[in-house]
Amino acid sequence: MTLERHKYDVLVIGAGGAGLRAAVEAREAGLRVAIICKSLFGKAHTVMAEGGAAASMGNVNDKDSWMVHFRDTMRGGKFLSHFRMAELHAKEAPDRIWELETWGALFDRTKEGKISQRNFGGHEYPRLAHVGDRTGLELIRTMQQKIVQLQQKDGRETGDMESGIKVFAELTITDILKENGKISGAYGYWRESGEEVLFEAPAVVIATGGVGKTFKITSNSWEGTGDGHALALKAGANLVDMEFLQFHPTGMVWPPSVRGILVTESVRGEGGVLTNNLGERFMFKYIPDVFKDKYADNEAEADRWYEDQDNNRRPPELLPRDEVARAINTEVKSGRGTEHGGVFLDVSKRIPAETIKKRLPSMWHQFYELAGVDITKEAMEVGPTCHYVMGGVEVEPDTAAAVGVPGLFAAGEVAGGMHGSNRLGGNSLTDLLVFGRRAGMGAVAYVKSNGANPVSEGAITAAAKKIQAPFDREGGENSYSLHAELQEITHNLVGIIRTRSELAEAIEKIAAIRARSANVSVSGGRKFNPGFHLAFDLDNMLLVAESTAKSAINREESRGGHTRDDFPTMNEKWRQKNNISSFDGTKVNVREQALPAIPKELFDLFDIHELEKYMTPEEIAKGGSN
Repeated sequence: MTLERHKYDVLVIGAGGAGLRAAVEAREAGLRVAIICKSLFGKAHTVMAEGGAAASMGNVNDKDSWMVHFRDTMRGGKFLSHFRMAELHAKEAPDRIWELETWGALFDRTKEGKISQRNFGGHEYPRLAHVGDRTGLELIRTMQQKIVQLQQKDGRETGDMESGIKVFAELTITDILKENGKISGAYGYWRESGEEVLFEAPAVVIATGGVGKTFKITSNSWEGTGDGHALALKAGANLVDMEFLQFHPTGMVWPPSVRGILVTESVRGEGGVLTNNLGERFMFKYIPDVFKDKYADNEAEADRWYEDQDNNRRPPELLPRDEVARAINTEVKSGRGTEHGGVFLDVSKRIPAETIKKRLPSMWHQFYELAGVDITKEAMEVGPTCHYVMGGVEVEPDTAAAVGVPGLFAAGEVAGGMHGSNRLGGNSLTDLLVFGRRAGMGAVAYVKSNGANPVSEGAITAAAKKIQAPFDREGGENSYSLHAELQEITHNLVGIIRTRSELAEAIEKIAAIRARSANVSVSGGRKFNPGFHLAFDLDNMLLVAESTAKSAINREESRGGHTRDDFPTMNEKWRQKNNISSFDGTKVNVREQALPAIPKELFDLFDIHELEKYMTPEEIAKGGSN
């Protein structure tokens, strides 16, 4: 079999919002770019981010600014976010939204004709630019069209539309290759035929999204198997704070046809309320002390907020996602949930049916068609579902360069640091745009300074041998069985509430599955063989699960998306630490690393009394790092 070979300047693995924005940046700088898409082009998890993209444009409330957005992001992440990433994101998000509009995105408008912005949990002002409840889909459509425009331009100039930028759809990358300690390319195979492909490129941008399929109940589609996290680990990069998984508070739990599918946060932003099986709006009981000055403690004030936001506190249904998810989990465990293990979310009593269909068209159509649930007339049954991983590849904020691996870059959900211990809804789409662009810029600067780095025949031989290995084994382990076992372990032992004993048990069981996975065998040929694909996905998910469990057992506090039943409160000493995961070829090792201190000019944006709730007296006295 002749090996298919390609040479590019920049290789982008992942065709969601971050990957496409990086590709555009690199191509517009004159470099040749390949985009690798595990699934069909356009079927990225970005489309699941339906509610909107957070940017402080001030179109609905002119009190908004990048400083307020920065503060909200840091609060949402419980002050564990990398300050520089949160700063860059808050400052650059409006430009990325306006840029997207110039590329053809059609946002909803205010009466004055400005881009409309809606409320979301954790955001002080209406900040989410939106397209109904299909914002992520519009972002992907717009980015795809931008890629086509660049290809058309290349076609006019060279006669070949794919001369400067090409999409390789339905292709899986199994190895990121290095020579002399630097990136040299990547190796993989076509999913349809199993035929192998070599990409030689001195710069690789990982933009592969999340890890949801490591868990039993998830909003993620089949692609979310932690490929980028694992590829980065194997290439020598670090993962930061993998203990922080976001369980979106409102995934459908019933009927089974829609189990795990998200109910966008905009349902609550538009007035949806959460109730238990007693009919109580229970969120008033779960407002943390650090948020009591911003969230209403009674129904009357919460209801008034929708009409007069300047003079009333926000409804507690709009608390950050981790707070809402834990509250729902507590209600269910206390016997006040629905018969299917959720709670009720109802928007029908506040908003007329036609308004719901106009503002939330996808939600209404999706659940009406797939589940027979009419959200204009009845409540939905919802509960926490594994949705997003805050942890990811450790990167330099300004360039998105992976720490310790020259030529490797990461952006989007696969990159860590931006969201700290919990991501605010709406920050994900602008995160893709801001850091996708910066990853593209970083890759361009790197390639122009370093040039090509050819792949050795030895590296090619090793990568090919790895792909063939499952077929050469007979009577070994079944990848489907091992995947099901892994999902049960993560669901039961590394879920939304954690304890040391359960995490220790999980680590032991994950190690046992990893040992057995070395003997996974695949029967049949390479064509149309899902067991072949899962053999590689499983290896990635095992690395991710090991990183998550070992980071979680190390962090002896509760913060954001990480809740320890045996350490139920936040600890200001732990706020100063990141957990850094690395891979030695056999196992994941986790070490603690000091979190970069917030500089004085950003420190001074906060009220000192708020910081006292999160920081040590020594940090407060220092007043920032300058």
